[in-house]
Amino acid sequence: MKRNKKGSDFFPRKRPKYKLTFFNESSLEDVWTICFSRFGAITTAVLLIVFIVVAILSIIVGTPVKTLLPGYLKTEERIEMVDKILRVDSLAAEVQRRDVYIQNLSAILSGEIKIDSIGQQADSLLSTRNDTLLPQSKRMEEYVKQYEQEEKYTLNVFTPTTPIDGKLFYTPLKGEIVKGYDPHAGHFGVDIQCPRNTAVSSVLDGTIVSAGYTPDYGYVVAIQHSNNYLSIYKYNSGILKGIGEKVLGGEKIAVTGWEEDKSTKQSCTAEFQLWHMGQSLDPEKYITF
Repeated sequence: MKRNKKGSDFFPRKRPKYKLTFFNESSLEDVWTICFSRFGAITTAVLLIVFIVVAILSIIVGTPVKTLLPGYLKTEERIEMVDKILRVDSLAAEVQRRDVYIQNLSAILSGEIKIDSIGQQADSLLSTRNDTLLPQSKRMEEYVKQYEQEEKYTLNVFTPTTPIDGKLFYTPLKGEIVKGYDPHAGHFGVDIQCPRNTAVSSVLDGTIVSAGYTPDYGYVVAIQHSNNYLSIYKYNSGILKGIGEKVLGGEKIAVTGWEEDKSTKQSCTAEFQLWHMGQSLDPEKYITF
């Protein structure tokens, strides 16, 4: 009998016990009525909280909002941080060498180290040298002196050798490359065939330095990026940004579809160029179209 009583007490709890009514104040007519139980109210609140949490996480993961979170570093910021760490390490090593030099010089001037002892130590080191080594030729000595003079003030840490070291390029637009990079023929970029009205994206964070219409190339956009990178987007039917505006990598800047023997009703052709320190680069080596 107790088991039946508990079962009969559980199901009535699920039945509506509360009613929320909205009525017209003038006519006292019911406009909207909601009936709910304690179980239904708790279930609705839990589902609402889960929906809000999923929506917030989706916004953070799928939009540039995540760049505003504390502790999040962009790719360029990470590269800059590594560069500064290398600079600090080089400067610390140089300061340490100078401290040792100053300490030795101070010891000599104060008389803690005798000048004669320095000569004796040097002679002892020279006497232990392996005499089987061949002496340097005159040509080798001249080359060493020339190399020391040329590299005297050069720090390789500050001059990266690879122009795309650590860079992550966004795809400006998806399509089929119909004409490749050929600087000998005066073609410094790649021609991409794509659907009309395709959005063109910036390949890196940067600042728009040129945006306008030209009779030969339609609307042209040029973006200056960090570390002397420059990207150029040609044969556009319209632009979405103005000169001086800051853009993020992957942000939309223009729309394809210029009418000058470059497009049809279904497709069109756009050109993309990538430059570094005044030298043109082959975009296919660094970007997947």
